[in-house]
Amino acid sequence: MRRPRRPSRVPRDIVTVLAAAGMVFIARSSFADHYRVPSGSMEPTVHVGDRIIVSKLAYGLRMPLTHVQMIAFHAPTRGDVVVLDSPESGVVLLKRVVAIGGDRVAVRGGTLTINGLEQPTMSDGGVLAESLDGRPHALGSLGGTELAETVIPTGQLLVMGDNRGDSHDGRDFGFVSADRVLGRAMAVFLRDGALGWHSL
Repeated sequence: MRRPRRPSRVPRDIVTVLAAAGMVFIARSSFADHYRVPSGSMEPTVHVGDRIIVSKLAYGLRMPLTHVQMIAFHAPTRGDVVVLDSPESGVVLLKRVVAIGGDRVAVRGGTLTINGLEQPTMSDGGVLAESLDGRPHALGSLGGTELAETVIPTGQLLVMGDNRGDSHDGRDFGFVSADRVLGRAMAVFLRDGALGWHSL
């Protein structure tokens, strides 16, 4: 007498794997992701090849697999390092928010002026540094495209690279809508093959 054959577990295992993969994909779309830095436009803050952690919940909750924001928490602020869709090509960029809607801004020789006040650019031990709303960060170089004084429209941002002399940024492609920001870069977790945590 033959024993009844047990149903194969393979289909159930495949469904489990696909469900888990789908959950990871949705989580990366809506909650957190990682990003590999492709260029030197943000040096010395981040280096070419660095891998960074991005919080996609920093500014709100998006509908999975879309750019539609379901719940807004708060807008990006001056000094935030963000990932965003390029308004020119749709490629994901890593830049710093240097000015927000309502700011009167100008850039001359790579030096930023906001609302008539030149942002402090000082050399401490030969290192260029800038402070945005009391949040200091190093600059790789000055120079690059200049921006005549203008007022940033509500809901728009000016983003720039920290390596001002070698950054294609908002001075070139214009202001970007805050809803193009995909998340806030929190830290470098892998640099030159070594794990670590370098807060941004």
